[in-house]
Amino acid sequence: MTIDLPGMRNHERLRNYPPPETWDHHVENDARAHPRKVPREFMLIPTTCFNCESACGLLAYVEKKDLSVTKVTGNPAHPGSRGRNCAKGPATVNQLDDPERILHPLRRAGERGEGKWERVSWDEALDDIAARIRQAILEDRHDEVLYHVGRPGEDGFAERFLQAWGVDGHNSHTNICSSGARFGYTLWGGYDRPSPDHANAKVMLLLSSHLEAGHYFNPHAQRIMEAKQDGAKLVVLDPRMSNTASHADLWLAPWPGSEAAILLAVASYLIRTRQLADGYLRRWVNWRTYLERLHPDAPRDFATFLDRLESDYASYTFEFAAQESRVPVERIEELARIVAGAGTRLAAHVWRAAAAGNLGGWQVARSLFFLNVLTGSVGTEGGTSPNGWNKFVAHGPNMPGAHERWNELLWPREYPLSTNEMSFLLPHFLADGRARLAVYFSRVYNPVWTNPDGFMWMETLTDTDRLGCHVALTPNWSETAAYADYVLPMGHSTERHDTQSYETHAGRWLGFRQPVRRVAMDKTGQSYTDTRDANPGEVWEENEFWFELSWRIDPDGELGIRRYFESPYRSGEKVTVDEYYRYVFENNVPGLPEKAKEAGLTPLEYMRKYGVVEIDSGLYRLDERPLTPAELDGAEADEQGVLRRPTTPDSVPPLIGEAGAVGVRHDDGTATMGWLTPSRKLEIYSDAVADFGWPEHATPGYVESHVSWNRLDEDAGDLVLMPTFRLPTLVHTRSGNAKYLNEISNTHPLWVNPENAGGLATDDLVRVRTEIGYFVARVWVTPGIRPGVLALSHHMGRWRLHEQDGSRWVSGLVDLQRSDEGVWRLRYRKGVRPFASSDADSSRIDWDDPGVHQNLAFAVHPDPLSGAHCWHQKVRLSPAEPGDEYGDVVVDTRKSRAVYREWLERTRPGPNADGLRRPEFLMRPVKPKRRAYHV
Repeated sequence: MTIDLPGMRNHERLRNYPPPETWDHHVENDARAHPRKVPREFMLIPTTCFNCESACGLLAYVEKKDLSVTKVTGNPAHPGSRGRNCAKGPATVNQLDDPERILHPLRRAGERGEGKWERVSWDEALDDIAARIRQAILEDRHDEVLYHVGRPGEDGFAERFLQAWGVDGHNSHTNICSSGARFGYTLWGGYDRPSPDHANAKVMLLLSSHLEAGHYFNPHAQRIMEAKQDGAKLVVLDPRMSNTASHADLWLAPWPGSEAAILLAVASYLIRTRQLADGYLRRWVNWRTYLERLHPDAPRDFATFLDRLESDYASYTFEFAAQESRVPVERIEELARIVAGAGTRLAAHVWRAAAAGNLGGWQVARSLFFLNVLTGSVGTEGGTSPNGWNKFVAHGPNMPGAHERWNELLWPREYPLSTNEMSFLLPHFLADGRARLAVYFSRVYNPVWTNPDGFMWMETLTDTDRLGCHVALTPNWSETAAYADYVLPMGHSTERHDTQSYETHAGRWLGFRQPVRRVAMDKTGQSYTDTRDANPGEVWEENEFWFELSWRIDPDGELGIRRYFESPYRSGEKVTVDEYYRYVFENNVPGLPEKAKEAGLTPLEYMRKYGVVEIDSGLYRLDERPLTPAELDGAEADEQGVLRRPTTPDSVPPLIGEAGAVGVRHDDGTATMGWLTPSRKLEIYSDAVADFGWPEHATPGYVESHVSWNRLDEDAGDLVLMPTFRLPTLVHTRSGNAKYLNEISNTHPLWVNPENAGGLATDDLVRVRTEIGYFVARVWVTPGIRPGVLALSHHMGRWRLHEQDGSRWVSGLVDLQRSDEGVWRLRYRKGVRPFASSDADSSRIDWDDPGVHQNLAFAVHPDPLSGAHCWHQKVRLSPAEPGDEYGDVVVDTRKSRAVYREWLERTRPGPNADGLRRPEFLMRPVKPKRRAYHV
């Protein structure tokens, strides 16, 4: 049948999906019995994908006869993914049936990393972990409890248990991923991510391999291609010929880190030719502050602002940008003309890539959004909105209040403007003696493999004096889990509950991940106690785990923790996961109760049936939303027109924004919501950046990267290594246990331009030297990478220390050695090989390349403002030397420590002159009370 969803165009309509009214009883013939007609009966139960952060909708086919999950397809009711999925979604079924997955709680029985484990009960593990956390709380050692999450796969739940515990211990992966881009966007409007309306754009300007492997890959890719079909132009800036670049109308391959110079040259062109959205700039940009700070003697009128803006950016010529980027000047001129022709329909996006690769990479995002501001394509149809307009976070009942603690291990004084926690510096901070940890949770995260300086992580994770107890919450083995004290198995995307929402288009939706066998047991009247009864082995889900752990930390309620995990429907009793989401859906999701009632369902039943609810569509220009009388009540305008209510030291700033600020009053007297910056406007000049010691970076500008060609000795062989892309079929650790994905992507070539090959041929072994060591890789000589630049994807290089502690679909068995001087050496004993298991396909493996763990050879490069790790590396390339073997990695951690100190010296520590640790409006998970912001 054809399924029509609201707002669908002709080319969007879905065919061959069973209609929702048949999902409880769907019959189709067994393909393996063809040509015989052998019917099979299924329940189709929706959930959401957990193989990247897109949260695309899935439909699990649950066979009625035994409740097995036989396949996973797209959910046509999902407004974000609309029934379409990339390869990672259907491969979820591999992860469920993987013969190497962890099925029971394990406790180490030898030294960390020794590979000796014993099976324990959940009760044993919970009691031990809870006792350690309880003791830390009782002894006021709250900062010794740390929760370190990769891609969270949920919105808003972790805040509950951390705030309830009074722990400022939320640690994320963000500063090795997206914090550079987040910082650049936050300085403009207070929101930390863009939401491009690709589907309605006239021009799409993408930095990096966005369509191929960028953030929200699948939902954005659909809309990018639909816009191209409707005549939109696609422009890509990427030093590598990515799949995205292959679809571009204009592809520029700039020198890494020069992207801001190109974008500012385009901005300068727009300003001097006055191809500007004057009315938008006058109303929404803090241009008076710009004049006051930079041109205090100039008249305070808008025409003067434009004149001064033109002169301030006059040095960003096409010729300057061409020199910095090594892109022909006529190509940059072409880009400028295309952007100028977009009008208010310029959809632009940068996420990792240039923003994550370079010193000052955050200015790439700031410069990119500058083009949106100048053209007035902000919040417009076909333009670029902030993520917060197109995302919804639903909280549960009785949310805990904020605490007053500030953990300087995560929010150190050296980085007062860091976009997120300085998580990748944790091993160095512990080595400095700044703190120790009593309990460290790694959740869906693999810092040994994912982070730079992995050998420093190994040294930390094996040091029981610095780290008391490491608990790995993971569906499968990883390089980090091998160093844990407890490995606790958590469910995949068909085995757990979560809510998620992302900025996929100009609307808002809330997706519901759910354990599909548990839902099927409900439908068939089978009893269970919790989700473990529905999952294989003793695999659990995090929500129920955190309920239970928190209850055991505070069994009698004396610590004030237990009350946040009590049922809203049964006084004094432990909340169930059904009760938790019943409350969320009945009380905290706009429009859901009404939609459910119309369908004859409760809100929870509605979400279990459809797996998603659309909250809004066609959302544009929310900055112009008029404030209601209730919002205006008690608010007074300051000298900038910001409408504020009184605050106290016990007030809590919102996730992004300042406590007390509710909106802005304009020159014409209107009062609207505005933005989440201190001025409630788009800030071309950031007082916050200036106040914290960086006035030279208060406006959009160009920061020369640490790998600028000006800083390289090209005659001596210096090159730039770009490790910030990955293949679209794999994503970090989770895809290692998906056989379909590894069958598709199982080679790991180093991209080398023929000009830099120097006689090397494809498949030759080479040694790549970094500032702290080297690794050995195989080259692919290709014109698809610009001269002077190498590229190696971050999707392989997986390894295991012991035969049973890793996925043999993807990893090689290694020897790991460390000299007394601190020189580490990793070498493969064997690559990927066929192996015997309950899955016959494991004996049919026909690939052997485990890849190269390049991140081990990268020192930490924390950007002094955003705190982002600057991934790009200055390297030298040479043929492999006698004795080198593929995949070798050799690193001297003494050099790692020296590089860490060198970059630390680039910082300008806080607090500011007022004793403020950090601007309130910047994002900060688990925000404390305002008094904690002051030293």
